[in-house]
Amino acid sequence: MTAIAGAILALFAGVVTWQDLLAVGGLISNALLTVTALTLISLILDKAGLFRTSALHIARWGFGRGRLLFLLIVLLGAAIAALLTNYATALIWTPIVIELLLLLKLRPITALAFTFITNFIADAASLAFPVSNLVNLISVDYFNISFLRYSLVMVPVNAIAIIASLGVLWFYFDRYLPKTYRLTPLPHPDLAVRDSLICRWGFTILGLLLLSYFLLEPLSLRLSTPFLPTPNLTLSLPVGVIASMGALVLLALAGRWFQPQATVVISLPQVWREIPWQEILFSLGIYILVIGVQKALLSLPLSQLLEGLSHWGLTFAITGTGFLAALFSATINNLPAILINALAIQNTTGIDPAMREAMVYANVIGCNIGAKITPLGSLSTLLWLNVLIRKGLFMTWGEYLRLSIFLTLPVLFITLLGLAIWLPWLIA
Repeated sequence: MTAIAGAILALFAGVVTWQDLLAVGGLISNALLTVTALTLISLILDKAGLFRTSALHIARWGFGRGRLLFLLIVLLGAAIAALLTNYATALIWTPIVIELLLLLKLRPITALAFTFITNFIADAASLAFPVSNLVNLISVDYFNISFLRYSLVMVPVNAIAIIASLGVLWFYFDRYLPKTYRLTPLPHPDLAVRDSLICRWGFTILGLLLLSYFLLEPLSLRLSTPFLPTPNLTLSLPVGVIASMGALVLLALAGRWFQPQATVVISLPQVWREIPWQEILFSLGIYILVIGVQKALLSLPLSQLLEGLSHWGLTFAITGTGFLAALFSATINNLPAILINALAIQNTTGIDPAMREAMVYANVIGCNIGAKITPLGSLSTLLWLNVLIRKGLFMTWGEYLRLSIFLTLPVLFITLLGLAIWLPWLIA
């Protein structure tokens, strides 16, 4: 609630106007609707037991080999981050991984290594789609980038980020990974299923939802009528509406709305209460504060700095913008950082449109991956630390920083270079 209180003070102090509030509302409404809908989907799938049964299957597919288990946990965590946001990975996948490691009776240092891996991949693998991260959604909406265009650029870059993360994480944590583990303590995966209907259709619904983003989001409805204030009005279908339709489908299945006499396994009121409303309000408040900050301090000098970077060529502009975004994210959190940099990129003058587009994507990469440098950098990291405390594990900020700086910087650099190589090919 601190961000909301700060936003209210900024409003009464005149730093932020009511017009600014309307502008912020229009900018982030789609993003907040999407995150809320995907969080709802994640919670329903979790209550149904889909993630737990998937984790048990993964442990069996690892065939008792620690390094193979590491690979599978990273890949499934990356898939959850890409489809259901980095928040889902932090709030849902992390505690499930911890439970799995406790069942396998692995050493505490090994459990901490695995959980740090899930935290790192939550943001590093959340570049793929606009829906993967609130940061992505804000940037896409601000610059009016289509779901298809963003995905064409960032899906290959996201693959590079995952491969780089795997390499760096493997190099550092290999000494903590068990060579083998015993499968006998594990229950059968079917025992983790609470709602068989949701578990049976869960992955199919997620696949259809992803397909809908590509098929429905580009569609526009053109209305031509003299009764409208604008004679020719084009209405597009926001991503948030598509995600909400997916959430409604899962709500109908979980609540058995089509079978009033059927037994309901999942308590929908409880699911609703578990949505992290405080974090959503934090996002709203922080964006209101950003409007005041950029108006007062940062817009012009930051735009001039970005213009200077553009004169050094595409690769230097991408890496410079990305590391600048990482610096802002690590110090003030990636939610205000993405918008501050987006405003600065928008206000640059004399820059080629292709160069500006490259800076937009570099800003997203820097705010996603660079945010892992400090616990403050990403809201998902703060949520992850809270999950660790609830599960009896603990990592100080000093321990986190020693790990994160070593792991984040090479992954960030490799990913930005991947963008610099891939984007010219796509434009050509």
